[in-house]
Amino acid sequence: MKTAVLIGATGLIGGEILHQLINQSLFTEIRILVRRPYTAPDPRVRVLQLDFTDKEAFRKGIQGSHHVFCAVGTTRSKTPDLKEYRKIDVDIPVTAAKLCAEENVISFHLVSSVGASGKSSNFYTRMKGEVEDTVSGFSIPGIIFYRPSLLLGKRKERRTAEKISGGIMKLLTPVIPDKYKPIQASTVAKAMIRDAMSAVKGTKVYHYAEMIQN
Repeated sequence: MKTAVLIGATGLIGGEILHQLINQSLFTEIRILVRRPYTAPDPRVRVLQLDFTDKEAFRKGIQGSHHVFCAVGTTRSKTPDLKEYRKIDVDIPVTAAKLCAEENVISFHLVSSVGASGKSSNFYTRMKGEVEDTVSGFSIPGIIFYRPSLLLGKRKERRTAEKISGGIMKLLTPVIPDKYKPIQASTVAKAMIRDAMSAVKGTKVYHYAEMIQN
């Protein structure tokens, strides 16, 4: 009788997590936290539309859950204002993890990025590193960061440049160092669910090699 919470269900990895959770019987309730209207695709899915800046509404979404999956994120093209960008990519996962600690959630699984480092000169990877550094300080039995490189999979929106680079990287995969190899979003999602069910303890950072393991 376990409850999973998913933040970022409308994204590439989040959609895969939801699809895989629905096709398994691991959880009796799958709670989706969203900012916009979303239609539940399965009777076990409970949709909670909320303002993520409303901490008490956010808390209610987390309360009583066992494992929380966070795959929320945006892009510079969608959110050019860097302050708004940080509200999504930093504030939401950090607040989620803090609430997980306060509500005694068993594990928190966060999609980060290859190269994440609070000391990075790149805005994106530095931001991801800052999130990891902050979340690592919370008292949660299991915290796992997943650092994929280029994600492969069918997106709802077209990203021509990403599609082209994905094709090139597929050809170069044999000579690319492991942690920079492109990876299917479905593989990342599978790893996150695997780690939740195996009750991984402590704070872990997983790259390509760890994510493709069965």
